[in-house]
Amino acid sequence: MAALSTEVKAFIVQSLACYDTPAKVIELVKENFRVTVTRQQVSAYDPANAMAKSLSQKWVDLFNVTRTRFQTEITDIPIANKAYRLRTLDRMMNKAENMRNMALAATLIEQAAKECGDAYTNKQKVEHTGKDGGPIESATLTKDEYKAARREMLEDDDC
Repeated sequence: MAALSTEVKAFIVQSLACYDTPAKVIELVKENFRVTVTRQQVSAYDPANAMAKSLSQKWVDLFNVTRTRFQTEITDIPIANKAYRLRTLDRMMNKAENMRNMALAATLIEQAAKECGDAYTNKQKVEHTGKDGGPIESATLTKDEYKAARREMLEDDDC
């Protein structure tokens, strides 16, 4: 096992904190640093792993800070942004249209409409409150009141 630079160690810790699997971390380290690491080396930098019991406090702190930031700050993830998703769907739809794949284009248009707020769906919004958010008023008519109201309606229809 080759000794790892501080930069590679930090990369491993941060990747694990962002829920990358050890296999994915191995692949990313090789791709970014041209260094081959083993699964055991990667596992040694995961505070949740029993193999990391002797992990230095600075790596544990980096892991915890990175994990917390990853879980709370979704602004760094483009797909979490509505405008990004719509732009991507637009590019995909244009490509599908150019390929004359109208079924895919229609599906992408529907997905974009859903992104914009269910504008293209069969969903109905039903309000479950009365005026100004209060309770829904209901009235119960007696049998005689009902007959009288019905007679009135029938007389009005005769006009």
